[in-house]
Amino acid sequence: MSDKSNPSNPAAGDSGSGADQLRVIGVSRRRIDARGKVTGQTIFADDIFLPRMAHCKLLRSPHPHARIRKIDASRALEHPGVYLVLTGKDLPIEYGILPVSQDETALCVDHVRHVGDPVAAVIAREELTAFEALDLIDVDYEILQTISDPEESLATPEPRIHDYGEEGNIHKRVSFEFGDADKGFAEADEVFEDMFFFQGNTHLPIEQHAAVAIKDREGKLTLWTSTQTPHYLHRALSKVLEMPAGHIRVIATPCGGGFGGKSDPFNHEIVVSKAALLLGRPVKICLTREEVFYCHRGRHPILMKFKTGVKKDGTITAMQLQSLIDGGGYGSYGVASTFYAGALQTTTYHIPRYRYQACRVFTNKPPCGPKRGHGTPQPRFGQEVQIDKIAEKLKIDPAELRLRIAVKPNELTANFLQLGTVGLDQCIRRVVEISGWKEKFRKLPEGRGVGLACSCYLTGAGLSIYWNSMPHSGIQLKLDRGGGVTLFTGTTEIGQGSDDVLAAIVAEVLGIGTNDIRVYSGDTDLGPVDLGSYSSRVTLMAGNAAIQAAERAKAMLVEAVAEKLQVPKERIRLADNCVFDSAAPEKRVAFQEAVCLAESRFGTIGTVGSYTPPKFPAAQYKGGGVGTSPTYTYSAAVVEVEVNPTTGWVSVVKIWNTHDLGRALNPVIARGQVEGSIYMGLGEALMEEQEFRRLPEKFSHALVHKFPSILEYKSPTSLDMPDVVTEFIEGPDARGPFGAKECGQGPLLPIIPAVANAVYDAVGVRIDEVPITPEKILKALAEKKAGRTPRYGPTHFPKVPWAEALRVPPPWEGGDGHATNEAPRRPKPRIEKERVLSS
Repeated sequence: MSDKSNPSNPAAGDSGSGADQLRVIGVSRRRIDARGKVTGQTIFADDIFLPRMAHCKLLRSPHPHARIRKIDASRALEHPGVYLVLTGKDLPIEYGILPVSQDETALCVDHVRHVGDPVAAVIAREELTAFEALDLIDVDYEILQTISDPEESLATPEPRIHDYGEEGNIHKRVSFEFGDADKGFAEADEVFEDMFFFQGNTHLPIEQHAAVAIKDREGKLTLWTSTQTPHYLHRALSKVLEMPAGHIRVIATPCGGGFGGKSDPFNHEIVVSKAALLLGRPVKICLTREEVFYCHRGRHPILMKFKTGVKKDGTITAMQLQSLIDGGGYGSYGVASTFYAGALQTTTYHIPRYRYQACRVFTNKPPCGPKRGHGTPQPRFGQEVQIDKIAEKLKIDPAELRLRIAVKPNELTANFLQLGTVGLDQCIRRVVEISGWKEKFRKLPEGRGVGLACSCYLTGAGLSIYWNSMPHSGIQLKLDRGGGVTLFTGTTEIGQGSDDVLAAIVAEVLGIGTNDIRVYSGDTDLGPVDLGSYSSRVTLMAGNAAIQAAERAKAMLVEAVAEKLQVPKERIRLADNCVFDSAAPEKRVAFQEAVCLAESRFGTIGTVGSYTPPKFPAAQYKGGGVGTSPTYTYSAAVVEVEVNPTTGWVSVVKIWNTHDLGRALNPVIARGQVEGSIYMGLGEALMEEQEFRRLPEKFSHALVHKFPSILEYKSPTSLDMPDVVTEFIEGPDARGPFGAKECGQGPLLPIIPAVANAVYDAVGVRIDEVPITPEKILKALAEKKAGRTPRYGPTHFPKVPWAEALRVPPPWEGGDGHATNEAPRRPKPRIEKERVLSS
């Protein structure tokens, strides 16, 4: 593999003469899957129809919390056209995405935990027949007490939603202290304490979840599904179906939007697989939009309490963050989410002492999990709004304050996260310049304002879900005599453009065009293992693996052509579908001929590449691997708004965003990713919320969605999108392929707090709760008019039984990552399951 740390290697981020010769990388071009998508030829999961195919529908619980006494499916089985009915006893083995949270079954065995939990499945000749038969299944429930929110969960240890976890209905508690936080607060000139609430919201992908399973002629299972993590789904299927992993094939179809919502293994995928094995015929399911809300795995609602000590010049002396997290009915990625909700707070501004306490609880709602930015948008909202409050109290411009406290390149944070290239100061300076910040901040007419916020995000999780020393990503290349190149990868194309990125990397190295490369991705039979499309990991990890595989193929071509042309290997170059002598370019062979020459010499041309993240600093405390990444990206955003003081309505006028992405491999795709993040951030800031309400007791015990469909759950449309100005801060990072870092999640993070800060600039009220709705603004304006604190947000933080802090000296105080004064912990079974360090 090419040495990524060698600055003379253009693939490792060189911006010198080597990079000037790039022909594919950095060029705006049509992505390789564009034609199929715009002509309607792309085959999504719901487009798959197979001979003799049956259809599956799931019977879901109408109760949020209940025991299943009995299920009688006899009437459904007698219904014409019904082939099979499955219940929990047919699929009793538990599974989950994390090894510490194996708490789900494909169909509930004896306990339902939220409205929409599946209890039975009908497989029938037609979809409508399966729907009809659902009404013929009789379920006898014993209703249990409903736990609707975290405070109620803390106060209600019984009945337990799960029989594992810390205690009662507490799923996970974490508590860390890096340095002496109390000492830091004592040294501060000012100490700020603020509470914030971030309401949960869901992914709302255009494509609903769908899956098709078939038992092939050899008796093996093939599953086509809309998933972000075929590898982990493959693992769950093997476990639940008790089949050898080698007899299961998972094909991740092109995905019409995921954003984290398709990165768990889901019950419907396991159910259709079981049904196909039993029936010997294909079985298909496509969830309704309502069912997608039941799947959820979206943003955790989090109540947060920030305490930050600062000097008069704005220097931070210590920070404390306490988080109470609503996890919903199952574990999902929740343990990782709990760590993530605090891990990255130290990566944007220099925080010498840091205390983080968090508690995730179970409630009787659909389970929360990872959504774009996984665990970080919530505390980023609180931190960036509080930074603005600090700036105002200290009479420092918010942009200037952020520049003073910004982290530096290659800094090691208090919690042992090793930073790489850091373009934060460039991002801030540039966004201030292009937005006209200095001419607008606190100077616009009443009702109009600007807000600024910054963020940091990782470029790939440094450790895998199941701890091992194997590569995180792999690539295989096949070069054929016709001059074609086939790329096999386990990565999943979820709309982010990963297929195009990998094709471009290989094309650049081999001197051909992206249209000369055929990509097969997301198929567990064809490609090597890739851990999935999450944590912004694919470009860096699979991209580096692609460089290694392409360089190995290139070496064989170079040697064969050098021999043919009778020139030194060092002079051979590959470009424009030719292999030629750089000293005498007329001496050349076509790429196709070069492949034939190489095959004659070496045999069939096939190469492989793989990527394993570098070793990270020795953070040996439990959870120390969460937040580790090969490198980090930085963003800064300015949002301009108009606020109608009569109605409270917020109109976003314009957004300026700068993003430190290393190098844009395809600027068109990169810009689309950034602006997609901005769009999603606006939705979360102003309107999206996964809120629930209890039905009146005379009707039901149910806790149901307040906004149960996309008719009520509002998301921005094209008419709501303002003008967006996006600029890239390019400084190639040696750890990334051709210097690239992520751009798909980080740009979302500053948008939400920037909106909140802009609202304050416009009308002088603080909205410390997301979403920022007209009703909240009007209530805050009423407080302002009455002479009280002009604010809307949480005022009460319940008493939480925090775990005793794990104390670790930061590295500049002689810390080596080993805990000192570690809190005693009771022994837990299956210690290997505690090795969950990232998602």
